Amino acid sequence: MKRLTSVFTLLVLMMGLSMNVEAQSWDSGSVNDTSSDYSTSANSSVNQVVLTLSDGVKRYYNTSAVSEIGFADDNKVIVRQQAGDDTYDNQVTGIVFNKADNGQSGTVVNVDGKVKITEAKGWLESAYVKFEPFTGAKTYHVYIKGGNYSDYKIIDKELVRNYGSYGRADVLGLVKGSDYAIKVVPVDEAGKENTAAANEAKGLVVKGYSRQGFAFMNGYAPGAYDNDGTLKANGKVMYVTKNTAAKIETDVVTNSKGSTTKCTGIQTIIDAYQKGYDKTPITFRFIGLVEKDDLDGMSSSEEGLQIKGKNADSELNITIEGVGDDATLRGFGFLVRNAKGVEFRNIGIMRCMDDGISLDTDNSNIWVHHTDQFYGKSGSGDHAKGDGATDVKTNSKYVTVSYNRFWDTGKTNMFGMKKESGPNYISYDHNWFDHSDSRHPRVRTMSVHVWNNYFDNVAKYGVGATTGASVFVENNYFLKTKKPVLSSLQGTDAKGSGTFSGENGGMIKSFGNYFDKTTKNFSYYTQNNPDATTGYDAYETATRDTKVPETEVTKQGGTKYNNFDSDKELMYEYEAVAAEDVPVVVTGFYGAGRLNHGDITYTFKDNVGSDNDDSAYDTTLGALLDNYKSSLVGFFGETGGE
Repeated sequence: MKRLTSVFTLLVLMMGLSMNVEAQSWDSGSVNDTSSDYSTSANSSVNQVVLTLSDGVKRYYNTSAVSEIGFADDNKVIVRQQAGDDTYDNQVTGIVFNKADNGQSGTVVNVDGKVKITEAKGWLESAYVKFEPFTGAKTYHVYIKGGNYSDYKIIDKELVRNYGSYGRADVLGLVKGSDYAIKVVPVDEAGKENTAAANEAKGLVVKGYSRQGFAFMNGYAPGAYDNDGTLKANGKVMYVTKNTAAKIETDVVTNSKGSTTKCTGIQTIIDAYQKGYDKTPITFRFIGLVEKDDLDGMSSSEEGLQIKGKNADSELNITIEGVGDDATLRGFGFLVRNAKGVEFRNIGIMRCMDDGISLDTDNSNIWVHHTDQFYGKSGSGDHAKGDGATDVKTNSKYVTVSYNRFWDTGKTNMFGMKKESGPNYISYDHNWFDHSDSRHPRVRTMSVHVWNNYFDNVAKYGVGATTGASVFVENNYFLKTKKPVLSSLQGTDAKGSGTFSGENGGMIKSFGNYFDKTTKNFSYYTQNNPDATTGYDAYETATRDTKVPETEVTKQGGTKYNNFDSDKELMYEYEAVAAEDVPVVVTGFYGAGRLNHGDITYTFKDNVGSDNDDSAYDTTLGALLDNYKSSLVGFFGETGGE
């Protein structure tokens, strides 16, 4: 054990972690042998030590809470915390450290007489600074340099916001690079820059969004941005706040002669695009909290804002995005129809009317990513948490749903109805199902690639396949998820009354996934399980490229797997991390949800195994959403606030 102790100490030193951890050997008689589990969930925002057990289970401990890790004898490892000791008897096969990932800060030198920059970081195709109010400043000019800007360029005034005790500026539409600098210059009442008081943050690292999936087939760029992260040629930017949502104006081409109409309000502008004559890329940048009553109108009485093309798959080049880490929409969602080239990014959606984002009917090349999706409008029965979060229906195809965080959502994602003519290809990756209930996704008819997702304490079931769907479930991490995958009326689903209203089965191919088999009531059958007398949940393969044989059909309906994932002409290029790395990647600084994981923090209780307990509506979270208020004061230099 002396060699193991030395390795442990060396790892601590190599990681450079700030922790109070001592590795030592103990006499076995001093150990209180217990089966208690005082570990916590994977959390990339803090330093953690991770124990891998012989059965593949991982145990995470925040190093700030650990006082000692030691070895009682050759077989026992003890993790000592104030909460209690965890003892592992001949179970630990590996010990590693995960260093906190809170992004890389820029270099700032704060001296007297200059603006004090308190925080500066790059993120995904964006960067930001926070700064203290400067005496005598009416407003601030903020400049960006680096990447595609060889010299300092001033950013839009709407990106420089007042939060009372601090100011914040975000810069969007940046190419990836490590040489960015942001300069903050105070401006006095007369509009004169105080250049002597200017300060800058240097060495900001900007990374690119992950553009992997069906939405990007053949190099297509959904939304208003090119695939390098910059705004498309002649692209428009509209800033949407609670005060401007009904007032923003732009000219839109509305007839075949090229004539334009001045349109006022976000829904009115989007409706004008429906005529099909104007394909100018346009991004609507939401700032702060925007509520249903702030809008100029809603063209969908069921969902909220409607984004609709003239005919099936009409190219629109529209992006809906948030600025900073607090862009929040409450009381409405989005209905997308007949649309090609629409993107949603970096927004939070709460208390939507029905679905948060409904891709309903004849859409293609849609990208939904880095959103926080919370409870919808409370209803009766199984709608206590609202209806769906993001649904993909009725001949919507070439869709990528990635890096989203679903907060205790009920019926999370429905993919497919029953009338799709196909093919309908969906990619679904790096999403964080944070104590959500079911439908991750629930798939009918469609072909879906489910990879590198984090199923974190999922209450009812993970992936569900019915009605001839083909679902490739690859390198996902299932933590405390008792029914990770289900096919209608076979395997686990045949053990009870059935989950999917008697629908025919769908085929699931499984490869490289991690299953927490210690979960209470855990159930997962493969074709090789002799206990799977009612059929299997998933056909498990030894390699990702292995095809499911034609002879394999579902128990209910006799449907086959279409092996879409083995079609080299169809499948996109992608890089999947090992399942064991998924929690850290998905919960990391560049992971799922909004920038900085948004401005809402909440700790869920872990699942205990009972559907009634695990899937119950959380009244505390509900109250937090209903009482949420934005801390945004407005824009600097404008007496009318926003």
